[in-house]
Amino acid sequence: MTRSGLKTPKAAAIAGIVFSVLLIVIFYLFRNAVPADPSEPGIWLTANRDSVAFALNLLPFAGIAFLWFIGVLRDRLGQQEDRFFATVFFGSALLFMTMIFVAAAIIGALLLVSSSAQPNDLTSTATFRLARSTAYVLVNVYAIKLAGVFLITTSTVVIYTQIAPRWIAVLGYVMAAILLLGSYYTSWNFIVLPAWVMLMSTYILIDNVRHSA
Repeated sequence: MTRSGLKTPKAAAIAGIVFSVLLIVIFYLFRNAVPADPSEPGIWLTANRDSVAFALNLLPFAGIAFLWFIGVLRDRLGQQEDRFFATVFFGSALLFMTMIFVAAAIIGALLLVSSSAQPNDLTSTATFRLARSTAYVLVNVYAIKLAGVFLITTSTVVIYTQIAPRWIAVLGYVMAAILLLGSYYTSWNFIVLPAWVMLMSTYILIDNVRHSA
């Protein structure tokens, strides 16, 4: 008797939907709690502390779900996986989550320090302004651009391997252009990535159920 190999669960695609929902909720909480301007005085450290802390606690679960989604994509590619595009889309996904995690760690550190000191004393220091600006640049410059690279490479893989309809790939290109070119004009374009991941995951989940039936 031989033991069957480890296989990806058919319902694993739901991880992408979980990631999308969690990231949208996290982004909504942050946008309502933390002002977009990195030079703001830091009133959110006391006024919106609970919302920020809740969003930070949700983030690790979103990261885990995103890794599962990447695994689902690679499993669906199978032998069609190209080393070049696989390296780029896998690397951009990891770097994207790394930037988000580092920015979240900085915000979490500010919350931790403010709980043991007077918030007014903290926000008046150069350290607070540096930390706040660093988190802003990580998310709104580097993470956003890496999300665009992820969408471009993944959409290219979809077109060449046909693991999903072509229109999903074309929509991915459009959303990538919004991330790369339109991030300066709007602060809500961050939901573009989770929206596309939710669409892709929903298609994979439905396709898996159809094939199982």
